[in-house]
Amino acid sequence: MAVYAIAFIAYAIDLARRSAAATKAADDAKSAVGASAPATEAGAATGTAGAVGSAAASGGGAGTLVAAPPARGASVAWGRSPALRVAVAMTVVAWLLHLAADVTRGLAAGRVPWANMYEFALTGTLVITTVYLLVLVVAKHDLRFLGTFVTGLVLVLLGIATVNFYVSVVPLPPALQSAWLVIHVFVATSAVGFLALGFALSVVQLMQARRESFAASAKAVKQNFLATLPDSATLENLAYRVIIIGFILWTFTLMAGAIWAEAAWGRYWGWDTKEVWTFIIWVVYAGYIHARATRGWRGSRSAWLAIIGFSTVLFNFTVVNLFFKGLHAYSGL
Repeated sequence: MAVYAIAFIAYAIDLARRSAAATKAADDAKSAVGASAPATEAGAATGTAGAVGSAAASGGGAGTLVAAPPARGASVAWGRSPALRVAVAMTVVAWLLHLAADVTRGLAAGRVPWANMYEFALTGTLVITTVYLLVLVVAKHDLRFLGTFVTGLVLVLLGIATVNFYVSVVPLPPALQSAWLVIHVFVATSAVGFLALGFALSVVQLMQARRESFAASAKAVKQNFLATLPDSATLENLAYRVIIIGFILWTFTLMAGAIWAEAAWGRYWGWDTKEVWTFIIWVVYAGYIHARATRGWRGSRSAWLAIIGFSTVLFNFTVVNLFFKGLHAYSGL
């Protein structure tokens, strides 16, 4: 957790550096407008408009200038940002330590380490970090700016699990003594990893969309790190892609859970609280995909659906496990 905290701080420093660079770029653009004003009055307005980008027309020339976001790498080489490089390196170190902790817990238990809430939180947060690092490698967009959200989420979940959910190693209940424990829960944690990344992208998308709406209405836009990130449409498409992967894995989780229930209890479906909430999560994300693909729900509406979907995942892991009793009462508390 300490190494994750260092990574989180380094990511935050990088975002602050991005904000400072974006503000400087906006100030430089305003200075360029002021310097080119005599040329405009002399009849060179076309050239000035092309160099500046867009300015508010309301107010008869005294409108508010809205500086265009600086091109990626134009003012600062983000890829060579010392804070960002330290942040990613610390994330990798934290991931290695996290993996070692998860493996040693499994060795101590003599089984896979996800039989209670503490172990599921330990493994689930490991998978979230794993998905984030894998996406950094395979994605064509530089998504390291998500590190603040990912490491922050992992820190919060690990902290809650350590303080409130920790239990000593205990033998498995009879119903969990099955190969489906490995398959069903591992796929579920993998799905949560992708859904968590989609959640982070959707949060940033909403922030970017709000910034773009101010710029479109010719209002003064405070330059911050969002000016250095992809536009909201790109963020939405990225969120949609990773959520699709998470949804496929969650679908398999639902199916595998039904098969396991039939093997353990003699029925595929019994309206147990955990089963119901697993299905609710599936319905919410199915609605998200359907609304976006066929009903044209784009922009903020799709982002809010993705956020609601991940909220149901967190509700299922915390409230359902702690306060609802049933055949799936494996919190260990």
